[in-house]
Amino acid sequence: MPISCLIIDDEPLAVELLSAYCARVPQLEVVGTCSSAVEASRVLRQQTVDLLFLDIKMPQMLGTDFLRSLLSPPKVILVTAYREYAFDGYELDIVDYLLKPLSFGRFMKAIHKLERLLPAAEEEKPDKVSPAFLYFRVDRESVKVFLNELLYIESRREYSQLHLTSGKSLLVRETISSLEEKLNPHRFVRIHRSFVVTADKVTSFNATQVRIGERVLPIGRLYKENLHRIKNIQGH
Repeated sequence: MPISCLIIDDEPLAVELLSAYCARVPQLEVVGTCSSAVEASRVLRQQTVDLLFLDIKMPQMLGTDFLRSLLSPPKVILVTAYREYAFDGYELDIVDYLLKPLSFGRFMKAIHKLERLLPAAEEEKPDKVSPAFLYFRVDRESVKVFLNELLYIESRREYSQLHLTSGKSLLVRETISSLEEKLNPHRFVRIHRSFVVTADKVTSFNATQVRIGERVLPIGRLYKENLHRIKNIQGH
C-alpha cells in the first residue's frame, strides 16, 4: 500500500519541491498540502495519514508545537531552514530532520529511514489489507476512488452513495452489502443496514449514533455489537 503523505509548509516553493520529490517515489502518495498548522489540523480531523512533512516556522503556530498538540501523531519528517530546532525535533521522536535547501539524495535517505521503521507496524496489521483504491460503476463509467478518501457508504436500495472527504458523493450501481464484501473488515464497519463507515474517520460514537465530522449516523439495533471494532481499529 502507498504511504500517504501530508505536506505542511507556508513556502510555496518548498511545497512544490517536496511534491515533486514525492512524485518520483512510487510508494509515496501526497494526499494534501497545507500552509499552516491550523489548516493541517482540519485535514487531520477528516482523514488519517501515514507521514507528515512538517515545516517549523509557520504562521500562527510552530511546527514543533503543532506536533506536541497531536494525541496520536503519524510519522513525521521535519523540513526546515533552522538547525536550532533539531533537539526539539528528535525529542518528539521524529523520523528525520531535513535542512533546506533540500537535495533529492538527502530526501531519499529520510525515506529509507522511514521504510526501516514501517515493517514492524506492517507485521501488526491484520492479514487482509485494503487496496489503495477500487473502481466503482457510476452511470456508464468505472470511477477510481481512493479508499482513504471514503468517509462512509449510504444505501440507496439497489444503489449505494459514497460520501468522500472532499464533500462530494458518488452514486454507484451496487448494493451496500455487495460493497461491504469487497472492503477490509478491519477498516470498514457496518453500523446500520443503510450505513458502512470508515472506522478511522469516526470522531465519536455512543450507543445510538456515530459522528464523522459534522455528520451523525444512526446505529442499527442489530449492529451494536460492531461498535467495539471501531474502538479496536482506532487503537491499533
